[in-house]
This record gives sequence, C-alpha cells and structure tokens, in this order.
Amino acid sequence: MLLCDFHIHTKYSDGSVELRKTIDLYGQAGFDVIAITDHVVNGDNSIGRLAHRFRLSVTAENFDEYISNIKYEAERAWNKYEMLVVPGVEISKNYINPEKSAHVLIIDIKEFIPACMNYEKIFLEARQQDALIVACHPHHMSDMSRDTLFLWNNRGKYAKYIDAWEIANRDDVFNVISLEKYPYIANSDFHKARHIYSWKTLLNCEKNIDSIKKCIRHNKGVAITLFRN
Repeated sequence: MLLCDFHIHTKYSDGSVELRKTIDLYGQAGFDVIAITDHVVNGDNSIGRLAHRFRLSVTAENFDEYISNIKYEAERAWNKYEMLVVPGVEISKNYINPEKSAHVLIIDIKEFIPACMNYEKIFLEARQQDALIVACHPHHMSDMSRDTLFLWNNRGKYAKYIDAWEIANRDDVFNVISLEKYPYIANSDFHKARHIYSWKTLLNCEKNIDSIKKCIRHNKGVAITLFRN
C-alpha cells in the first residue's frame, strides 16, 4: 500500500520548513505520495488581510511560481526517492466565529482559485480542473488551533461536492466522519518537522495521480495509520 500525506505546508504560507527540505524529510522517511497544500487565505476580512500582509498565503501573484517550484521538486523527488509529489492548496476561509470558518484541500490544482469566492464556485472550479476536494479538520480539534466547523455543520448542502473528509488530522481522530460513512483520508497538517509523526493515509492503488484520485473518490482500498518514529 502507498504511504501518503495530502496536507503539507511550507514557507510559502505558514509552514516553518522550506519546500526542498520538506520534500527530503518525506522522501527519506519512505513516503510514496505527498501533496504540498499551502494556504490560500480569504482577504475579505481583518484576519485574511493580516495573513496576506505577513505573506502567510499563496496569492494570484505568486501562484505560478509556487506551482512551478513544486513541479521542479516533484521531478527531483521522483528521481531520488520514487516519491510522487502533487501540487495543491488549502483554501482557508477564516473568521472569528468557527461556525463560519472552513478549510478545503484542493489537490492536483492547475489554476489559481481565490478563497474569497463562495463555496459553490470554489467547488465547481476545482471540479473543472479535475482536482480532489477534501474537507480538512472539519470538527473540533484538541489543540489550540482554530476550529473550522462550517462544512460539517452544513454537510447536508455541501457533502455532494466533497470527495473525502479528513477522518484524522495530526493527532486528532474525528469519529463523526465514520458515523456518516463519508469517504475519508488522514493527514498530518504538516507545519513543523515533528508533525511528520502523525496520522497518515494508506492507499491500495498504483502510484500515479489518476489512480490515487480514483481510489480516494471511490474510497476502496483506503486505510489510515498512525506514523511514528
């Protein structure tokens, strides 16, 4: 089975590790597939404006550079580690009220998607790019992170757009996802080197992006594991 992590941040947003070093950490740890998913933050409120001011978000202006560097590192990762690296982003709608906040992974993204668009437009744009749509940390978290509850509280409206939900994020497990029998994956939400030791996804499929997206969407041959040193 393929050892995977689809939720990884670098210094392109609020991660503390450079892109190249992040690739090497995962390659040396024996991973088969990872996705780089730096934040794209909404800029329509004070929280978002601060994120943009301190360069904690990928923007329309540096998106092409971001994707280009990921693709360059992906070629190096394949040649050195036989590890598949997929470009992605985390659409981050942040508000003071966690009931209004939501984060969504867009994996295998090709064109920039602004976080200020409404959810339907974001999902439809991702679908047009044949990108994987994942609702991340959709329920209450145990650490000091800000909860992002909007998609879970409105799942009756938005679940039809979502390919998978994070059933586990870093050290948290969201059993509500299994109770609803939604498609699931597990990820680290990597920001620091130590975050590599966390929940991960196992996929029983070929090591190419089309097979991986199909496996997750059909949710057959998917398991989770707690990766430790």
